Amino acid sequence: MEPILQAVLDSSKPGAGRLSPGDLAGLPLPESYRAATLHRDDVSMFEGLDSAEKDPRTSIHIEEVPLPDLGPGEALVAVMASSVNYNTVWSSIFEPVPTFAFLERYAKLSPSTAHHDLPYHVIGSDLAGVVLRTGPGVHVWQPGDEVVAHCLSVELESPEGHDDTMLDPQQRIWGFETNFGGLAEIALVKSNQLMPKPQHLSWEEAAAPGLVNSTAYRQLVSRNGAQLKQGDNVLIWGASGGLGSCATQFALGGGATPVCVVSSERKAEICRAMGAELIIDRTAEDYRFWKDEHTQDPKEWKRFGKRIRELTGGEDVDIVFEHPGRETFGASVYVTRRGGTIVTCASTSGYRHEYDNRYLWMSLKRIVGSHFANYREAWEANRLIAKGRIHPTLSKVYPLQQTGQAAYDVHRNLHQGKVGVLCLAPEEGLGVRDPELRARHLGAINRFRTDG
Repeated sequence: MEPILQAVLDSSKPGAGRLSPGDLAGLPLPESYRAATLHRDDVSMFEGLDSAEKDPRTSIHIEEVPLPDLGPGEALVAVMASSVNYNTVWSSIFEPVPTFAFLERYAKLSPSTAHHDLPYHVIGSDLAGVVLRTGPGVHVWQPGDEVVAHCLSVELESPEGHDDTMLDPQQRIWGFETNFGGLAEIALVKSNQLMPKPQHLSWEEAAAPGLVNSTAYRQLVSRNGAQLKQGDNVLIWGASGGLGSCATQFALGGGATPVCVVSSERKAEICRAMGAELIIDRTAEDYRFWKDEHTQDPKEWKRFGKRIRELTGGEDVDIVFEHPGRETFGASVYVTRRGGTIVTCASTSGYRHEYDNRYLWMSLKRIVGSHFANYREAWEANRLIAKGRIHPTLSKVYPLQQTGQAAYDVHRNLHQGKVGVLCLAPEEGLGVRDPELRARHLGAINRFRTDG
């Protein structure tokens, strides 16, 4: 990997030109590379433990793995940096099912996907890096291109996916339901996952927003989600987290009013720094939406709704940005205004949602399911970052060797925003091509930083 890394580093020095296709084509590819992996033999290691007790530091391995074959429509990317998402946590604790079941299913699709079924799984659904090689049929991207990748992997051989690629029957999340993900020195992606790297960001900053920013864009802004408009009140759970911090920025940028729900004063401060004014510290105000494991408390829904109206001047929320799931869903349905929308992705507190349907059907509310984003939505979300309209929410960065610790931080909610991982990049701050644009937004770029 050293000649490849040196070529990338040399090209990013002040005054140096970009890498040309020939610069990298002349360098041999390594036979193996370092990656964060899970092992099929480990899938039972946490049996009998509650989710909170499962430790990604014991299940994630950092090891050398063979370079995968490059197929038609694919690209190999030298990964300078990546980041940790909740799907990395789910993968590492083998919930709700071990990801090896996804790899087995994908491998049966065609001869070209068979190599995804391995005794190890290279995880990770974000990257920023440089294209090394492209397969047959790839014309837009070339070796040397500086890119980020979104995590939608689709086959598009069925008609269902050609209006919205998220509806493709073979839609998968790269690095979660496929192998050869981004928490590694090299990643294998489809070429239609690639997007231009924002020029004013470092490698680790550019890698951080991919999954969460695209997810929040579809969930909140897109016609496939809540279709946010000016004047909307938007309840955002976990507003200082990876997803929530993007949603807060989209709400503010779109002329809406975010009502930010957080769990500490430190997280409230971050929301205020983004420009949000209406904040609920659910820990300080001690909301307990469940009396016990099986019984919700509607009185707490009502107390929560009253608090929202106090903040908004008597208005209910038009949109609820839902992702915690089981713990909050009953309250979310209750507090949404008549005719409003609860848009949901993920379920970090549990997948079995319960709510009182009377508050949904009699008040003509809608529940919209949302899952990641199609290529156009991801491209538009990335374009906003490249323009400096939406900023990465990177709080801390670990080296690849400590990917397990990074996943542990996210699992235990010890983080703000996103937790990054340096893969090939030897240090933070590299890869910036537009220092002038960066200087204009430096305070916002560093808003979440907790490590210096």
